[in-house]
Amino acid sequence: MSKEIALNILNENIGNTLIETLDIKFIDIGEDFLVASMPVTPKVFQPDQILHGGASAVLAETVGSAASSILLKNGKKIVRGIELSINHLKAVNSGKIIAKAKAIHIGRTMQLWNIKITNENDEIVSIAKLTTLTLQK
Repeated sequence: MSKEIALNILNENIGNTLIETLDIKFIDIGEDFLVASMPVTPKVFQPDQILHGGASAVLAETVGSAASSILLKNGKKIVRGIELSINHLKAVNSGKIIAKAKAIHIGRTMQLWNIKITNENDEIVSIAKLTTLTLQK
């Protein structure tokens, strides 16, 4: 499947979800990675007007789970995130953040992803690790 087709599939299947609500878009894909972006607007702020860590966590889990799903290339399976660990390193109050999920381990049933979230200046905002589980549909 081409890169464009894979990204179109991912971006078309987000209607009526938290992914759509937060305006997350899948923007790049490779053999062992997936990249998504999310605008930093007041709807993802915590009360003191900076990016809420929970919104970063949603972005991290979204890009890692989608990476497992699309890179496994098997429509007879479903993917579930089973553990997410995230560290927030830099505050953001505007622009967009970009998350890149890169495979650490892709097993038959379990996958481990490193997710680096950066701002538009390529400064690290958060680092996450996600474990996903692949199950029969």
